[in-house]
Amino acid sequence: MQHPAELSPLGKSSAYVATYSPEQLFPIPRAPKWAELGLTAETLPYQGVDIWNCYELSWLLPSGKPVVAIGEFRIPADSPNIIESKSFKLYLNSLNQSVFDSHEALQAVMVKDLSAAAGKEVEVRLRTLDEVAAEGVAPLPGRCIDDLEVTIKDYDAPQTDLLRCDAGRQVEDCVHSHLLRSNCPVTGQPDWGSLVVDYRGAALDSASLLAYLVSFRQHADFHEQCVERIFLDLQRLLKPERLTVYARYLRRGGLDINPYRSTEPLVADNRRLVRQ
Repeated sequence: MQHPAELSPLGKSSAYVATYSPEQLFPIPRAPKWAELGLTAETLPYQGVDIWNCYELSWLLPSGKPVVAIGEFRIPADSPNIIESKSFKLYLNSLNQSVFDSHEALQAVMVKDLSAAAGKEVEVRLRTLDEVAAEGVAPLPGRCIDDLEVTIKDYDAPQTDLLRCDAGRQVEDCVHSHLLRSNCPVTGQPDWGSLVVDYRGAALDSASLLAYLVSFRQHADFHEQCVERIFLDLQRLLKPERLTVYARYLRRGGLDINPYRSTEPLVADNRRLVRQ
């Protein structure tokens, strides 16, 4: 079956347009991937956001002088569409030789364009380099499980049967790993990330979680769907009172993508990690 992104610019030679071109944006419906996971827009067991950070954002002032900034885009996890990443990059490049009177003017245009593509209101922040630099590099919360010993031989698909828990013991815990890797479903390029699991429920065996995460290493899916699959697999296993799963992916083409999924309302921490 053809992946919806195969109709997009992803993996194809593209002309880089340097003047404002919102038609570059290519939306991909979330519904088919939700259906693979047994979900619909009405039955999503989580709330959340996909945070995109752009480090190659520039435009022109009326004087012709260029401006650079770091863009932060928050796309609701229940929006009808994701935005294909190369099309997003092409759209951002189209701003390079375009004139905007101010940060506020560009921000308003981007809110309009990105919301139209996502099918739901997208939050846009244009941040100065000094503002982002002042935040520094953040550590992930909880215990790192990467030094645990695991044995794994199959990397082609997530191995849900590797996950184990002690159903008779309820705990509150937060762990993270930097060993998440998956592949783009169209180009096969690797996507590297760090993942956090924060929950209250049956005691999750940390080594089994690590082995399960490593089994994504050759799995082909977008960032958002990988995090949603992990969330659902852990929800079924742990039957938690609360569960938050999020990934901080490394940037590619000047963009990083950071999906957050949670049973609770959450304020997503968008400080970058050392590898970002």
